[in-house]
Amino acid sequence: MIQTTQIDGIDTHYIDAGQGDTLLLLHGWGASKEAFGPVIEGLRTKYRVIALDWPGFGKTREPDRPWTVDDYRAFLEKFIMTLDLQDLTALGHSFGGRVLIKWAAMHPPCLNKMILVDSAGIRAKRGVGWYVRVYSYKAGKRLLKIPVLGNRFGKAIKKLQSKAGSEDYRNASILMKQTMSKVINEDLMQFMPQIGVPTLLVWGDQDTATPLEDGRQMERLIPGAGLAVLKPAGHYSYLDQLPQFLRTVIYFMEH
Repeated sequence: MIQTTQIDGIDTHYIDAGQGDTLLLLHGWGASKEAFGPVIEGLRTKYRVIALDWPGFGKTREPDRPWTVDDYRAFLEKFIMTLDLQDLTALGHSFGGRVLIKWAAMHPPCLNKMILVDSAGIRAKRGVGWYVRVYSYKAGKRLLKIPVLGNRFGKAIKKLQSKAGSEDYRNASILMKQTMSKVINEDLMQFMPQIGVPTLLVWGDQDTATPLEDGRQMERLIPGAGLAVLKPAGHYSYLDQLPQFLRTVIYFMEH
């Protein structure tokens, strides 16, 4: 299920599970493919579910220079081409959604539908260090609450959570600090009206990292987009309300 492919000299680690229509999962900043463990387990019987580790996260090494959103978008394109993925639905959480927005605005022919979950893309109002701490801690906290995942993903989850905090940010590489500064300072609102595929927005009503108002603004800007609000849920709404999230995704995939 866990595989590796090389993209521009970077050994890229990813999960490839199940069969059927393809659903590509793109994790947020400070997380990894393991953060989608519950989603993969819940959907692999219906779909082929793929989740990668972005460069600089999980088991995929850092890039050799500070990257921009465009660099991650180009990396995503090459990953999709390498795996020869066609007719796919792409789902991006937080930072993953940011990359997905910019890619979808280019009208890639292989993209059928898009799901943005508590997505970034509206210009951030907080500093880089705050995002590192909050994203890392919340991912681990939500995952550890799910009993099934304790045995299967426990080690990776605890490692993710242990890295949360200001000390982790201070110890992060200069390159990744510079990368995050580039990433969060880019406002993608201008690209949203260019998106031409059916788009589902899923948001936690109590999200403080990318507030619900960001989701409402994306709904106004992305043609034909629909917004589903999960309650009560925070920035990791797909973990806070997992059964409802899975039902919402399945309905969108099937209709």
